[in-house]
Amino acid sequence: MQRVFLVLAGLGLSVGTTLAKLPATLSNAPKTKSTAFRPGELWYDTDGNLINAHGGGLLQVGNTYYWYGEKRAQHQEEGVNVYSSKDLYNWKYEGVALPPSQDAQSDIAAGCLMERPKVIYNKKTGKYVMWFHLELKGQGYKAARAGVAVADKPTGPFKYVNSFRPNGNMSRDMGLFVDDDGTAYHVYSARENYDLRLARLSADYLTATPQDSLLFSKHQEAPALFKTGGKYYLITSGCTGWDPNQASLHVADHPFGPWKPLGDPMTGPNAKLTFGGQSTYVLPVAGKKDAFIFMADRWNPKDLKDSRYLWLPVQFKDGQPTIGWLDHWSLNFFNKPSARPL
Repeated sequence: MQRVFLVLAGLGLSVGTTLAKLPATLSNAPKTKSTAFRPGELWYDTDGNLINAHGGGLLQVGNTYYWYGEKRAQHQEEGVNVYSSKDLYNWKYEGVALPPSQDAQSDIAAGCLMERPKVIYNKKTGKYVMWFHLELKGQGYKAARAGVAVADKPTGPFKYVNSFRPNGNMSRDMGLFVDDDGTAYHVYSARENYDLRLARLSADYLTATPQDSLLFSKHQEAPALFKTGGKYYLITSGCTGWDPNQASLHVADHPFGPWKPLGDPMTGPNAKLTFGGQSTYVLPVAGKKDAFIFMADRWNPKDLKDSRYLWLPVQFKDGQPTIGWLDHWSLNFFNKPSARPL
């Protein structure tokens, strides 16, 4: 508070001055190039605006990464944003990849919820395919549907295709995973989040096939699936609304399991609450063998736009993934032997 007062006084402004009246240099961050990740701190794009991409996931196309996430206002959801980056530190805003529809009869009419967006590329069709958790306008979390949209470019615009309950199952928090052979999977919370299921997608990635299996019933959500060393790993969270809770790690030799629990992968201070965050995605880092970034959201229900991002490196100890807290770090971290599987 003292530092804020001094800044205001130095500009000849009173303490009661609103943010709207502040100079642009205070409302936006300096446009300096970042060279490190700083989990939980304000993260600005290359235009100096706060990155607004919550519950998201990343897609690599060539030497460019694309970050898709929920565009949040203070309490409302406003579609899916997309950003691009060459280095993972500095992100350029590319626009709204999928906005709500102005057609009141549409499933994605303004006022709906489009959460946990993930995008994958289909080599056979040449389409970028987005899946997301959809809740219909005015129905709270009753609909529990999966929504699908497609685009010809990673930045969109994405065209809404349809929404459904995969094989008749409720679908809320979700993720996508593409295996080495191009087979894609949809992992999702079902039965009021008491079940976690996995469905193999159709060849065009637009629908779920009947190959759909219950992984386990442990009241889990926020699934993040990744693969290394021939093993499949799945990080999930408990279900406590916006409040953080303990993470869980499971391992399997096949996407459909059986899945073996490995406990909590988080280590260090506040690890039992996932450092105040909730998993959303695990990113393989290009050009670095067995290097992964754990992505999580530190939700702020009083101002969802101000929910912070927790990006942390995945380490391997005794052949098992672990995630410890770091105030700041860079991709050079993965050059350390401790970051690689043993």
